[in-house]
Amino acid sequence: MNLILQALHDIHSEQIEYLASLSGAARSERISAQHWCLHDSESHADIADYCFEQRIDFGFVPADRKLADFGLVVMDMDSTLISIECIDEIADMQGLKPEVAAITESAMRGEIDFAESLRRRVALLEGLDEGALQRVYDERLELNPGARIMLAALKKHNIKTLLVSGGFLFFTERLKPRLGLDYTHANTLEIENGKLTGRVLGEILDAQGKAQWLVKMRDELGLRPEQVIAMGDGANDLKMMAQAGVSIAYHAKPVVRAQASYAFNFVGLDGLARLFDQ
Repeated sequence: MNLILQALHDIHSEQIEYLASLSGAARSERISAQHWCLHDSESHADIADYCFEQRIDFGFVPADRKLADFGLVVMDMDSTLISIECIDEIADMQGLKPEVAAITESAMRGEIDFAESLRRRVALLEGLDEGALQRVYDERLELNPGARIMLAALKKHNIKTLLVSGGFLFFTERLKPRLGLDYTHANTLEIENGKLTGRVLGEILDAQGKAQWLVKMRDELGLRPEQVIAMGDGANDLKMMAQAGVSIAYHAKPVVRAQASYAFNFVGLDGLARLFDQ
């Protein structure tokens, strides 16, 4: 296994030497000042804590594993591909962001059922003008750092992309052509006479629904689980991530970090390409 190290800052020689000694690395390779590969390494209990303290993201990767080995990357939208929780920003148009954000946080930590939390949050939006959705998209929605670099790397290797969100179709359908995504799926807000009704149309896309969409696209593409990467940040992403050969917790809640193959706590989404293209 190779120990891949990434950070937003320069990784210093003394940090490399310490991690090389912990992992028993055969040699250290400097790919850039913020990106190192420690070849032929072994896991050690102290590596995770040390890297977190030093704000370094790490991952043990098979030496022959390349990004081109994968065929599908499945991403959550809110707080993963993009930097906001769309429903919280929509609620801000109603002056209700604190109330809605508190429910969002509780759901992402896995404390309350996602579908129930979504119904409760959407109900608070009743009567809001539908133009608020466009305002959130235009004024507040931003991609997370490294998103375009990651997507360019996936396209280079002909890796399909699926954006599957417990958020709203209004946003996923606009991001699809903008970013050249292959597939998207999300929930639909009911709108009548130009106003949000406070209801979601159809079956809510929850944790199980996300997992089912991953499996559906994986099977349609004829891929094995080990050829799929899933990325998310909240508890409602865990079932989806469990269906992928590789799961990545992106700036995620502790419950997600604990169950993921890898965690990006500090670097951007472009860390995905650096993790596998050593």
